[in-house]
Amino acid sequence: MEIVGTGFIARNLRPEADRFPGVTVLAAGVSRIRSVPEAEFDREKDLVQQVATRCRREGRQLVLLSTSTYAMYGTPAEPAAEDTPVSPASPYGKHKRELELAVADAVPDWLVLRLTHVVGGDQPPWHLLPSLVGQLRTGTVTVHAGAHRDLVDVGDVRAALTGLLEAGVNREIVNVASGTPFAIESVVDSVERRLGTTVGREVVTGSSGRTLVSIAKLRRYVPELAAGLGGERYLNRLVDRYAPCYDGPGQRGEA
Repeated sequence: MEIVGTGFIARNLRPEADRFPGVTVLAAGVSRIRSVPEAEFDREKDLVQQVATRCRREGRQLVLLSTSTYAMYGTPAEPAAEDTPVSPASPYGKHKRELELAVADAVPDWLVLRLTHVVGGDQPPWHLLPSLVGQLRTGTVTVHAGAHRDLVDVGDVRAALTGLLEAGVNREIVNVASGTPFAIESVVDSVERRLGTTVGREVVTGSSGRTLVSIAKLRRYVPELAAGLGGERYLNRLVDRYAPCYDGPGQRGEA
């Protein structure tokens, strides 16, 4: 497996690098959902086009990492499946959808993984879990009223990718999520429990709401993985595994 990228998810896919020699995974590009300069979108578009052209020429399957967050699906009344018509309202969601369409048009063999909020032990500080732990150290955490996040372990993302490739899945979009949108208050509760602390909470209005993501297709293709996803126990397992990685200056965990 060729892995294009050096960031958080790319690093966590490295253990599978010796497998699937005919596959290229594009794990590079924009990772922030908000306040993204247009130049960053343009750079990712150029990279996708370059990699897609090479994959077509060399007969490789291209795996694109996209999003199943609010940016793509909004706040649907029912769990959003991959064939749900989408009209992303945010620049980030529009950008990712354009990349999906470009890859499907450019490469005969492709796979799109729509990832929700991925959690691991070596994330950038602006991602949810390191941000929350950092705020807890200050004694106050900001909570957006009504906000929810579907969190998924980066190790489960890796397992989903390998399971889908082993199953020969091709020319499809697959949601990779836990299937449970966790209220931010519940995430903070779990982090406080794990770190043995309680802090003040500043509640602010305005949030991206609650995005329900269907993982029925993932269950069909990788049932042994999907069976363990979602629910309160899953959230606590994530927090127990990764929150300590960010609890203390100079500490860095491994996913």
